[in-house]
Amino acid sequence: MIAALARAISRATGTNVDVETLKVVVIFSGAGLLLSLVAAMIYGHALNAALF
Repeated sequence: MIAALARAISRATGTNVDVETLKVVVIFSGAGLLLSLVAAMIYGHALNAALF
């Protein structure tokens, strides 16, 4: 699946996209999203109370 995504990006942009580089970007993006969601769940109630 990652290889197909890399080929699609390569065709769309006209640049050579390496599969391993794409894997690293996807892993770090996923980790950042997970961390953001956890922080929103933990601090969401406290932030809501502070604003109102």
